[in-house]
Amino acid sequence: MSEYKAPLNNMSFVLHDMFQIEQFLTDLAHPAELDEELCNAIIEEAGRLCSQVLAPVNRSGDEQGCVLTDKGVVTPDGFKEAYHQFVEGGWPAFNASPEYGGQGMPKTLHVLLDEMLHASNSSFCLYTSLTSGAVHALEHHASEAMKATWLPPLIEGRWTGTMCLTESHAGTDLGLIKTRATKNDDDSYLINGTKIFITGGEHDLGENIIHLVLARLPDAPKGVKGISMFIVPRFLLDSSGNPAEANSVSCGALEHKMGIKASATCVMNFDDATGYLVGEKNQGLKYMFSMMNNERLSIGIQGIGLADSSLQTAADYARERLQSRAPVASTGGPDPIVEQPDVRRMLLWMRSHIEAARMSAVWLGMQVDKSELTDDNEQKAQASKMVAFLTPVAKAFYTDMGSMSCNLGMQVLGGHGYIREWGQEQHVRDVRIAQIYEGTNGIQAMDLIGRKLLMDKGEGFQIFAKWYSDAIRKAENTGKLSLANRDNFFSTLRESQATLNTTVEWLLEQCQQRPALAGSVATDLLELIGLCWLAGMWCLALNSLERTKYLSEQQRQQKTVLAEFFINKVLIKHQTLKASIMAGEQSIMALDDELM
Repeated sequence: MSEYKAPLNNMSFVLHDMFQIEQFLTDLAHPAELDEELCNAIIEEAGRLCSQVLAPVNRSGDEQGCVLTDKGVVTPDGFKEAYHQFVEGGWPAFNASPEYGGQGMPKTLHVLLDEMLHASNSSFCLYTSLTSGAVHALEHHASEAMKATWLPPLIEGRWTGTMCLTESHAGTDLGLIKTRATKNDDDSYLINGTKIFITGGEHDLGENIIHLVLARLPDAPKGVKGISMFIVPRFLLDSSGNPAEANSVSCGALEHKMGIKASATCVMNFDDATGYLVGEKNQGLKYMFSMMNNERLSIGIQGIGLADSSLQTAADYARERLQSRAPVASTGGPDPIVEQPDVRRMLLWMRSHIEAARMSAVWLGMQVDKSELTDDNEQKAQASKMVAFLTPVAKAFYTDMGSMSCNLGMQVLGGHGYIREWGQEQHVRDVRIAQIYEGTNGIQAMDLIGRKLLMDKGEGFQIFAKWYSDAIRKAENTGKLSLANRDNFFSTLRESQATLNTTVEWLLEQCQQRPALAGSVATDLLELIGLCWLAGMWCLALNSLERTKYLSEQQRQQKTVLAEFFINKVLIKHQTLKASIMAGEQSIMALDDELM
């Protein structure tokens, strides 16, 4: 089993060579004064934490799992110590507001921290990412008094956070939730109900757990318009703001899961638990979505991180495993299996997707920062449109890619990948949930086509389409490109651009008259946009090779070959995706329910 090593050189290439992050942050007047040296020092220290502290307890955490005792949930050996080091390093405060003790680091850097955390120990990362999401929701929607009480301990990492949405009968359709909130004589409420699938609902890592709970008031409107958000702490606070009396909230059971076994997934019971209304009544779903969008990007990055961890093991194994004779330049055999074309195909598929996904995640983080900080109203509007349009793509496309990559990583090892010793089967189990939680990938595709395309009348798409065209043009105008077939490379890119534009134009016209069409083709559309997004990133990477400070000549060649592989072997799928979309809904909707 290979030891995880953060791809620091590649990350620096993306930050500095591709996106000139220092100038970008300077132009935004970002409060964090970051130069190139400090950016690199930050990701280097994060990489050290992940490789030396978190990765060593990843496998043991999977084998031991969490245990529910009469004193609460106990996390696996080493997790409390790892969390202590995480807090001591100030990492919970990384992206939070300085007003409440945060470091105020840009989202652009936070996505790389997220990737390394997920790559080294995804179960551990889930405790921290949910806290980050809770902080984000409270920063944007809580009163000033509430922020002053609850945010500093969360940002310090002394307390952790959860989001409590799902009930046994209410998953995707949150309008069905039954958890109730009743007003007390003071500013508090009594919360009653049961929530399921609650990540980090109970554990022994921090002093308190702050649950953000969706519940209904007695006079609330029906459906999603009648949902409010409440803070429900595990321990109520004394007059000094410290955890004191236990609240009436408990973990009724731990779910027994396929993967992420060191992450406590809880059934949470609220029995006259004391809660506090966040913001206005009946606005809870709106508030929770700001947290969920933050989480959806983080879960997308889980796909990237686990894919990269799997790739590292697969590539190391392929270089060392001697089997049979190589078809080209054999030494007489046995030769390393990395010289076998089909093994190379799998490794190139993984690497070309992972590296481009990393580029796109950093770029999307830049759009988040721009949407929040720029004084240019037009740039702010465009960046906000891009974040809204591409967040469902990031969540679904990255995690589909991550699952495929982890399966390929296991395949490279053959039978050795299927047994536990090498860690590849854990990657497959851990990554699988990412396609399901925080809104299934099918729901992400429906959000993309329904809200972000049709309801938006294609405005967000037009901004993306222009970005894609500009990215291709920049690559075309790059002087020295060592492409094997330049004409074929760029004709495929331009054909994919035409496919994207004509397909979306057709959908905008047809979906108005055909109610089942959108749901029938949404997943294909999301994949088409995801492929073009990553292809655009490879164009920007090629454009930056002439000015790179971080890549050797050999690494420049590697980037060129990866770009060629992706365009020639992967992006070419745009043709079949268009054909599938335009085949429409007929065969999907033809059978009676009982025949499905």
